[in-house]
Amino acid sequence: MSARLRGLRPELAAAGLGPGVAVSTEPRLAPAGPGEASAVASMPPHRRLEFLAGRLAARRALRAVGLDCGEIPRAGRLPRFPPGRAASISHSAGVAVAVARAPGRDTPLGCDLELRPLPAGAARLVLREDEEELLRATRPGATPWSVTSLFSAKEAAWKALHTHQEDLAGGALRSLRDLRASPRADGFRVEARAHAGLAVHVHVIAAGPGVFSTVLGWAGR
Repeated sequence: MSARLRGLRPELAAAGLGPGVAVSTEPRLAPAGPGEASAVASMPPHRRLEFLAGRLAARRALRAVGLDCGEIPRAGRLPRFPPGRAASISHSAGVAVAVARAPGRDTPLGCDLELRPLPAGAARLVLREDEEELLRATRPGATPWSVTSLFSAKEAAWKALHTHQEDLAGGALRSLRDLRASPRADGFRVEARAHAGLAVHVHVIAAGPGVFSTVLGWAGR
């Protein structure tokens, strides 16, 4: 995963983003402060390590854009970053990744790691009928996308767009089916169905048996 992110680093840097990776087997994973300690106090061991790896990945991502960061407690289920710092965190199968935004940039934040491929039957939870052709090569030279890739791309887009729900004329995003994905050479344009102008460019790369998706910017801007 680290090698894949290193290959993606130039594109992330151009978008004003920095990556970070951590694994739950790293030695001496520990809370960085009382807020993190409180958050993990009642978690089972595997979830505790996953949480702490995610926070470590976020601190590494922030350092990649020149920012220091102490503890990252929770606000509900979401990470609460200190002022002037922001990142998106994802974890799967003991690996945590994060993408942080550089100071002075307004790049939307969203990433998702899926190391356990989803079954084909999950498509109905991710896609609507007008997107099902993405699973098939219906045109010469077209490559079918996997359910895992589509889920991951939409999950990354969801994280980036959920903070802009006040812009949605049709109400809040309720599920991934409320997003529409259109293929690009390196991933997807993902837009809110209730507001086609609210869209992001999501880059998708292979990551072991699964995929890693990250938002690289607003689509069409």
